[in-house]
Amino acid sequence: MDSVNQLKGSQISCIVMNKNDNVITLLKRADKNELLTFSMDIDGQPQTLRARQAAPFGHKLALRKIIEGEEIIKYGEVIGRATADIEDGEHVHVHNLIGIRGRGDQSNLKENINGSH
Repeated sequence: MDSVNQLKGSQISCIVMNKNDNVITLLKRADKNELLTFSMDIDGQPQTLRARQAAPFGHKLALRKIIEGEEIIKYGEVIGRATADIEDGEHVHVHNLIGIRGRGDQSNLKENINGSH
């Protein structure tokens, strides 16, 4: 219970729900160059990530560098693939992510991006 109270009293501004996630989810709007605070788990020490650009509440930022074609993982689930290299702290959204959940046509992203078969 003390760990929960410690987190509630801190300035947590984004969340990481699963140790395999490579994105954070914003709990508030982020400004460009803002230092954001999160914890990887309820008992973990707060960590920080600098936003490379402004992003709205509920959107995602890369937790670490993500390479083009790499899976985007949120809440422990693959939600898409990167369509470009994404730097840590960069906004992850439709401009650099293609959703693949439930889309059999997106099983091989590189083929779809390059238009080859």
